[in-house]
Amino acid sequence: MGRMLLLPSLGPFHILHPRYNAATVLALLEEARPPVLYLASLSEEALREGVWREEDPLLFHLLPWAEARGVPVVALDAEAHLKGEAEAFREALAQHPLGAPYLERMQALDQELLGLLRTPLTPEVLGGEAFLARLQALYRAFAAAFGEGPATGFRQRRMAQVAEALRGKEGAVVADLLDYALLAEAFPQALPQAHTPTEGERERALLDRAWQLREEDDWAGLLEGLFAIGSPEALYLAAQVYLAAGEWREALALMEEVLRMDFHHPGYLPGYVLARFGQLLDLAGERERALRAYRGALALSWIPEEARAIALAGLRTPFRLGG
Repeated sequence: MGRMLLLPSLGPFHILHPRYNAATVLALLEEARPPVLYLASLSEEALREGVWREEDPLLFHLLPWAEARGVPVVALDAEAHLKGEAEAFREALAQHPLGAPYLERMQALDQELLGLLRTPLTPEVLGGEAFLARLQALYRAFAAAFGEGPATGFRQRRMAQVAEALRGKEGAVVADLLDYALLAEAFPQALPQAHTPTEGERERALLDRAWQLREEDDWAGLLEGLFAIGSPEALYLAAQVYLAAGEWREALALMEEVLRMDFHHPGYLPGYVLARFGQLLDLAGERERALRAYRGALALSWIPEEARAIALAGLRTPFRLGG
């Protein structure tokens, strides 16, 4: 106790990293037992209103964890609204006749950041000098080229305020990757260390792999692993594998099973389950039930954009394979 742990969120990129996935972050939090969970890159308003669902899918795992353990969650970015300035800056550049070379330079730096996000990441790599030096150099290059202010969404100013708010506190801090790069300079003693993977991390890695199902994957091996996990998310993903293989009857039987379970966690799952269930019912010729499933998906208080698109398309036209 008495210490701070600083962890980067990779947002949607966690699913690429079996050694730093959502379950890794939870395992590191379990080890640290923080009295408070601080969110450096979100405002209280964004946390309260659920804006984080679009910004950071990691919180689908972190918030239930904190709630189950009675750990208060505090969002620290008092000026998060300034993040939008970076987007406005790019839009203004795109409309300016001389903006093209600047946009190209921005895109080159974006690609460099994506390249860094796609290298194998582990807690010790993320907390290591080499990775942080590259990340900080990348941010400095961006700020030098375009100015520290609207172009960066006032990141330096916002994170200076967050660092001030954290001074002398104990707990765990989760920050977007570039915010993490700035906070790491303020709290070098709080960086993540090497840790032994848990069973939960191995299961999460398998689920993450199934979400990215590819032609060259070992589908039989994936199915075996998913059935061994047996959670609603695992069975939903197993149904996805069957559907991808054209075996929709097996997929439908599995989805019926998921619907008999409590499939409300993670929070992105219900929308996907109901939208996909509608498609499978359409394949079975059960149009009335399919329509109910699509409407059920759209009636949820929040639904992922992809699932919403599936449900809306299903309401218009019965789903068919290959179409």
